[in-house]
Amino acid sequence: MSRESEEPRAAEELPAYAERVLDVAERIPPGRVMTYGDVAEWLEEGGPRQVGRVMALYGGAVPWWRVVRADGALLPGSELRALDHYREEGTALREAPRSAEGHLPKIDMRRARWDGTTGPPLGTS
Repeated sequence: MSRESEEPRAAEELPAYAERVLDVAERIPPGRVMTYGDVAEWLEEGGPRQVGRVMALYGGAVPWWRVVRADGALLPGSELRALDHYREEGTALREAPRSAEGHLPKIDMRRARWDGTTGPPLGTS
């Protein structure tokens, strides 16, 4: 089998769990976030690490910045790109104290966290 014929097949073979995780990520409204654990809990399958792995491998095509760490810290290595998205969408942020390394804000989880009950129903397209 040639490399060309393998590539389209690989794109079609997204694991079912990954499809479900990405579906949840796509449905999180602008300006809101869910933690990795929230996504796993919503799906009633896997855990934060499994969701994180899916997002790391396949999340580039969905609003990845809306699936976050529970402490609200920005994704290491993608902080500035994520921050641009948060500011554009009006996501609630907590400004960092001057003593904080890099002075990067964190997501205000109390205000930005989405419970999955408003917006498009999960599990529908």
